[in-house]
Amino acid sequence: MIIKEVEKILPLVQKPGRYTGGELNSIIKDKNAVKLRYAFCFPDSYEIGMSHLGIKILYSAANERDDVWCERVFAPWHDMEKEMRERHLPLYALESGDPLSDFDLIGFTLQYELCYTNVLNMLDLAGLPIRAADRRDLTPIVVGGGPCVCNPEPMADFFDMFMIGEGEEMQNEVFDLLIECKEKGKSKQEFLALAAQIKGVYVPSFYDVEYNDDLTVKSVTATHGAPEKVTKRVISDLDKVHYPEKFIVPFVEVVHDRVVHEILRGCIRGCRFCQAGFTYRPIREKSADTVNDQCMKLCHSTGYDEISLSSLSTSDYTHLEELMEKLLSWTEKERVNIALPSLRVDNFSEKLMGYLNRVRRSGLTFAPEAGTQRLRDAINKNVTEEEMLTTARQAFSGGWTAVKLYFMLGLPTETYDDVAGIAELAQKVVGEFYTNPDRPKGKGVQVSISVASFVPKPFTPFQWEAQNSLDELIKKQEHLLSSVKTRKISVSYHNVNISFLEGILARGDRRLCAAVEYAWRHGCKFDSWDDSFHFETWLEGFEKLGIDPEFYTCRKRDFEEILPWDHLDYGIRKQFLIDENQKAYRSETTPHCRIQCAGCGSNKLNGGKCDAMCKNMV
Repeated sequence: MIIKEVEKILPLVQKPGRYTGGELNSIIKDKNAVKLRYAFCFPDSYEIGMSHLGIKILYSAANERDDVWCERVFAPWHDMEKEMRERHLPLYALESGDPLSDFDLIGFTLQYELCYTNVLNMLDLAGLPIRAADRRDLTPIVVGGGPCVCNPEPMADFFDMFMIGEGEEMQNEVFDLLIECKEKGKSKQEFLALAAQIKGVYVPSFYDVEYNDDLTVKSVTATHGAPEKVTKRVISDLDKVHYPEKFIVPFVEVVHDRVVHEILRGCIRGCRFCQAGFTYRPIREKSADTVNDQCMKLCHSTGYDEISLSSLSTSDYTHLEELMEKLLSWTEKERVNIALPSLRVDNFSEKLMGYLNRVRRSGLTFAPEAGTQRLRDAINKNVTEEEMLTTARQAFSGGWTAVKLYFMLGLPTETYDDVAGIAELAQKVVGEFYTNPDRPKGKGVQVSISVASFVPKPFTPFQWEAQNSLDELIKKQEHLLSSVKTRKISVSYHNVNISFLEGILARGDRRLCAAVEYAWRHGCKFDSWDDSFHFETWLEGFEKLGIDPEFYTCRKRDFEEILPWDHLDYGIRKQFLIDENQKAYRSETTPHCRIQCAGCGSNKLNGGKCDAMCKNMV
């Protein structure tokens, strides 16, 4: 019935292929033959969601079970939502066309903070109460996962539970429990009490939060038998864990329209600003044979002609040369391109460049992050200027003419000299091109600088730091632009207002739930899109609710302060983070994990194992 009504409005909207389902490799089951129906929701557009590797893995893993049917749901774009609301059509799943309210489990992946209003909008489009306390029946259970659940407190009032960490095994335990509770006629409260005993499951309603007079957190107290701390789940063996043999092939062009293959989880580097580098630890690698076999199956089942090797630092994968030889043995014949994102300048070897020369060449991208050596040492980037220039020299000798460099503004200890250093470093890269006798003849060079605003994140050494104010960030952007002296260098930078809001939500507490709801009720959604972002509405909400946004952004925290996420355990020792923070102010680096184990503690989550392979594991 819904699908027939949807068909009537498809000619009225952009990209109707977003809303039809029926793509190659999508999974259809008999809904009467399964015990649990699971709606996997991505709170952004179809093109963004279908590019995300996590949804591909978890969708495939769930549907491997005969008793579970997992379907996909994406946030409809403004034009589609308008037509749906005018016709009173509920949000529906792409595979069956059934309304979201028919499902037993509704899961949202929270990849970035600015998707929060979309979560509320999708629940409302489904005809469901947005607050967990108002959904009293056993089903549907609304669960959240993904990177942002390392601090889910600004969304605590809307979710029944969160899955902390990696979900491939954890979701099966939740499925089993919910099926059992349905069959035994248990209540929602009884289900949540049992779910809270599953390692990695966090039920926010089972934790009471008290605040001090200065609005900092006074205490977080577990109730209903929930654990005092919720410890994240990790997958021990990436070679044995489920990985799809088929990807759904969209009808419309998506952001990453290719085979994406995860070769490792975690990162050896320890950059002090990088949340993923800490929260995805311990380091675990897949074998080259496993990656090669899975890539071949995915290319053959999808028809894709490009493979992207995914990780936080692809060139740190210890089997990279072996893997490239295996992949090239068949991809060259089949005209399949191999992309190597996340390369580092300090291990960009001539041999690696040789591999890249055998595939379709595109611009090279590196991330120095800071313009001066002092600041790179403070953030523990462990990359020298000479290494960057040597890499540029190698690349230009190898035929490249375009280099993209990623930097951040607003890092702790940053000065205006550091900001100007970004332009100076880019100028030196330009100079390397024109002084290189082996450069491509008859061509010019283009160096692109992309600058993000630094946002302090939980479970990093900078989680206690103050974020730069809006005025400070704008002045630094202006200083950078004035420091660029050639058209060979182009500069792009992020919307500082979006970064400011991200900073509020990233380190917020439960009092922000009301602000998220206010923003949504007053029209905010797709906040990460510049043309849909209404910063003034958020500021209006903060003012009416008596919330000072700078309390969450521009305030430096004491190490003794209880942080809103301190009752969640991501395996990283607090003292380790404190030590790394203090090293930053001395511009003192920490060797990466394969040189010396720094004792972060994350290996304890994996029985003491870590693929950093350091001989002196702590």
